Parts: sequence; C-alpha cells; structure tokens
Amino acid sequence: MSYDVAAVRKRFPALAEGTAYFDGPGGTQVPDAVIEAITAPLRDGVSNRATVTAAERRAEDGVHAARSAMADLLGAEPGGVVFGRSMTQLTYDFARTIARQWSPGDEIVLSSLDHDANFRPWVQAAESAGVWVRVAEFTVSSGVLPTEAITGLLGPRTRLVAVTGASNLLGSRPDIPAITAAARESGALSYVDGVHLTPHARIDLRALGADFYACSPYKFLGPHLGALAADPALLGTLRPDKLLPASDAVPERFEFGTLPYELLAGTTAAVDFLAGLDSTAAGDRRTRLLASMIALGAHEEALARRLEDGLRAQGVRCHGDPERERTPTVLFEVDGVPAERVYTELAGRGVNAPSGSFYAYEPARRLGLGEQGAVRAGIAPYTDESDVDRLLDGIAELRSRR
Repeated sequence: MSYDVAAVRKRFPALAEGTAYFDGPGGTQVPDAVIEAITAPLRDGVSNRATVTAAERRAEDGVHAARSAMADLLGAEPGGVVFGRSMTQLTYDFARTIARQWSPGDEIVLSSLDHDANFRPWVQAAESAGVWVRVAEFTVSSGVLPTEAITGLLGPRTRLVAVTGASNLLGSRPDIPAITAAARESGALSYVDGVHLTPHARIDLRALGADFYACSPYKFLGPHLGALAADPALLGTLRPDKLLPASDAVPERFEFGTLPYELLAGTTAAVDFLAGLDSTAAGDRRTRLLASMIALGAHEEALARRLEDGLRAQGVRCHGDPERERTPTVLFEVDGVPAERVYTELAGRGVNAPSGSFYAYEPARRLGLGEQGAVRAGIAPYTDESDVDRLLDGIAELRSRR
C-alpha cells in the first residue's frame, strides 16, 4: 500500500493558488485528468448517440465507459447505472416513480441523520400517496444512528427504508448491511444516500444490500453530476414518466433528454484517477480501486485524527464520537465565536472550511445548531498535514482574540 500526497497534489491545478480546501464534503477540487477528459468531447466531433458516424460512436462509447466506471467504483452492474443532473434530482425522480406502488396506509421509514435530499423527496411522495412516514432518530451525544432505531419501526406495511451511508454533517456511518437486510426481511426496498460515503470507502452494492444507491461524482473529484446504481432487473419493474419516443430500455428509461457527454467523460476520468491513488496497485480497475481506497482511507483517517485531536486540545467542541466509525469529517464550534465568523476568518487565511447546516436540515435541527449551524472541515485526497496545521493555527489565533 502506497499513498504519495505530494504527487497527488501536483495533479490539482486549483491548489496552485495556495488555498487549503476543507470543503470537499460540499464538492472536491478536480484533477488535471478530469479537466482534460471534460474538454475532449467539447473539442472533438460529437453527436447524439448512435453507431453510424464516428461522432455518434464517440457519444455512445462515452456513455458505456461512464457506466462501466461507476459500476467498478460501486461494485454494481453497468446496466444498472443511471445518470442524472444530481443525486437530489435522481431521488425526486425515483421517489415519484416508486411511490406509484404504494397504497394509502402503507409506511416508509426515514432517518433524522439524513441530508434533506434523502428525506424531503420521500416525505413529499408519501404525502401524495397517503403513506405514513416514520422517522428513526439518531443519538445526539454520539451522532450515531442505532440499527434498532430503524428496525424498531419496520412493520408489515413498510414499503421503503431511506437512509444515509454516512452523514454529510457528522460523518457517522450507520450499519447499512444490517439495515438493508432488515428492510428486505420486512418486504421493503432500501434507498441509500451514498453521496458522503462514496469518496471515502470501498463500496460494494451487493455487500451493502442496498436496492438503490445514489451518489455524486463531484464529491469524488469529478464533475457536477448524479449517479444511481441498482439491479437492472429491479429497475425494469419501475415505469417512470418519459417522452413517448424515448428509449424504454434500462437504464435509459430513467434518463431524460440527452446526457451530458462531457460530464460523463469527466466521471470516467475521476474513477480512473481514484484507481491510481495507490501507485503500487495492479490488476483490473475494480481491484485497483479497492486497493487505492484502502490507501486513501489510511491517509484521510490520520489527518482527520490530527485535526480533531488538535481542535479538542484547544477546547473546541467537536460533534460526534471520535471512537466510532466515521468519514474524515469534523463538525465543530468555537465557544463564544459565531460559526460564520470562524468561517470568514479562516477564509481570510486561505483556509476554506465553511459553516452552516449543509442541507442536513433534520440533523442540524436535532443537534440544536441554530441558524448559523457549525463549521465543517472535511479531509480530501489532496489534503496534507500543512493544511491541517494551518486550520489549527487559524483557530488558535481566533481564540486568542475572542
């Protein structure tokens, strides 16, 4: 296992300006290979998908390449990968489509740990279908969603369980395999928001047991896009609204209008870049991805520990339990200093660590964060020790001037 952060950093043009980016949970910086891949379809001849002309074949091949790349990243089948404008848009589309199978009096189970993109679409679909919504609560002191909080709400009329793979606010990780297994046993589908988990973990759709797994390439070094993976056979049972002449094949029936070929090319390049993070890894792309994510995980975990230990040593309040499995994400508050001021002053030092609730409306409300929320710092593949130390120095200076 090998991880050379200095070599990785050289591949990110945005780092040349000297900023320390801790805003990866909201969207990462992009490596040169992804930038080049995005420009290629805009530079070369491209047409709508078909197989007659060279331009048509480039578009067709690009779509299949992106599906294969995402399948390798997620341990899924290429034919079960759906692309959309964002994870939020995909979840709204699937919520409306899945809800057609519900009847008044049915139930769905959601979690108060989730980003609103995996909460509100289901609430609104349930309201339209006359379905009951049950909400599993996470433990405020630890930031952990106990498995039994979900399983205790399952019943014979539960039709769906929607839960995050990792909290984008706290980084805490529910036991997804246990939750999805319980959902399946009760006869319910499971929909997992993998937006915050995918950049930091080895994902295997089959091992997770999720019926639907949604994520966002721009959170793992790619362009702004959404992707969803599911069993193609399951997708075949769903009938979304679509244009009459549009393909009824899976997964195309869920993709409305012409796909953004340049963003798909960037997505493929992002997955390839992730697969190369461990320079010693060999084998096919899936094998190299698994090795690279182990190396990346060790790098990110060490930096997250350095950051959180450094903050706690200064008396800064860090939310969540540092001993529980989490992504490298630290949510913190500086006593006596509004979160927005912390954000602004760090930005003045070239350290980007934003404040807010980050669309995690339910968990922020349950934590009592208030209108300004808290400061969130996330570790990314290009983060190094000097970035962490700059953030810690900035907090120390801010505290000295309170």
